[in-house]
This record gives sequence, C-alpha cells and structure tokens, in this order.
Amino acid sequence: MIPKQTIRVCAVLLALALATSSVALGGTIVGKITYDGRVPNFPALKMGADPKCEAKHSGAVKPETLVLGADNALANVFVMVTEGLEGKSFDAPSEPVVMDQKGCIYTPHVMGVQVGQQFKVKNSDGLLHNVHSLSKDNPPFNRAMPANVLEADYEFGKTERFRIKCDVHPWMGSWVTVVDHPFYAVTGMDGSFRIENLPAGTYTIEARHEVPNFGDDGALTQTVTVGASDTQTLNFVFEGPK
Repeated sequence: MIPKQTIRVCAVLLALALATSSVALGGTIVGKITYDGRVPNFPALKMGADPKCEAKHSGAVKPETLVLGADNALANVFVMVTEGLEGKSFDAPSEPVVMDQKGCIYTPHVMGVQVGQQFKVKNSDGLLHNVHSLSKDNPPFNRAMPANVLEADYEFGKTERFRIKCDVHPWMGSWVTVVDHPFYAVTGMDGSFRIENLPAGTYTIEARHEVPNFGDDGALTQTVTVGASDTQTLNFVFEGPK
C-alpha cells in the first residue's frame, strides 16, 4: 500500500508539471520592425529654457520622434494583440509599470500598462515637473511634482492610448497604452519584439508608431495563427517620405 504522504507529494509534483507545461505550450510571436524612407534631421531639444535641465546633459539631445538603430531598425513601436482574445480575462501584474523623469526626459518614451496595474511616476531629477495625461476614457490627471515629490501612483480602468506631457518643460512627452491583457511589447534599438505564452489561436497583431502618417494613423496590422507551442515570425516595415 502506498503511503498517503507519498500520494500527496506525487499530486503536488503532478500539479507543478501541469502548470509548467501549460506555460510551455503557449505560442510565441517574434519579429522585427524597420523604417523605409528619408530620415528627417530633427533639431535638438531646446532645453535652454531651463538651465538645470540643460546641465544634466553633456551635449545636444534629439527628440524621440523617430529613433533608429542599425539597418533602420525602428524603436519605440508598440506591438500588441488587438483581436483573438475575446472572452478571455487576465489578472493585472503585481509589479508596477514605472515612468521616470530623468534628465528632463520621460523614460521610457513608449510603454504599456494593464488595466488595474499600478502606474508609478518617479521624479529622479530633483526639479519641478508636471505630469499631465491627455487621457479621455480614463480620468485625466495633471499633477505638479516639485523636487520633494519623488513618486506618484495611478491606475487605469479602461483600455486607451494617450500621451503624457509636461507643462513645465514642453519638450517632454511619452505615450501610454492601457491594455486588458499581457500580450504586448515595445521595440528597442534593434527593432525586435517578442510576445510569449499566447493561447493557440488566430490573432490580429498591431504595430503602432507615434507618427500618424505611418500606416493607418500610425499603425500596421497583420493576422497570424499560432499553435500550442510554436513560434511565428511577423516583420513590419513603416514607410516614410522618400
């Protein structure tokens, strides 16, 4: 006769194995986003209006409107599932999404946050800043953050994409996309993205850039079908002026 303790241990091990396999069986979408077009010569940000901001940099600072890596890899593109998850719900992560004010720049420039997830705004500059959200579906906020205010926390209840600006330093801006699932990514300097653990199915994937004349209002879409444990590749090319 098998001891009850052994049975309990086996049951726990089986549950762990099933949980691990369910994660492993999720599909993955990877890809790279590039830019094809003339590269504008953006002027440097005019930080001289606040010498304390200018002093935080050793040289000129370019805007993040169009950030390119090697071979015209396109950074700061928000990639997400827009169709295919209907009827599914996902818990909000316990870890917050953090946007810092550092060097009189919002970092990161593009970010995503789930509905119900904490959105933490930090002030690492030791200067007066103002965090002004241009949200419409979620209650907007417009908060001054003096040097002694190091953090401010927010939470969003509806999906939406909106801009955040600083009324003190008008060159400061970032883009926030509130989603109701964890299947999104933001491209870095290599233009690559990776979305993991998708349930098997067919999905519409949207890649969105802040420049509105890239694609349809700044967005390109593709449809892809992923199996229980396979990896699919989607590449996007944003076309600019030639």
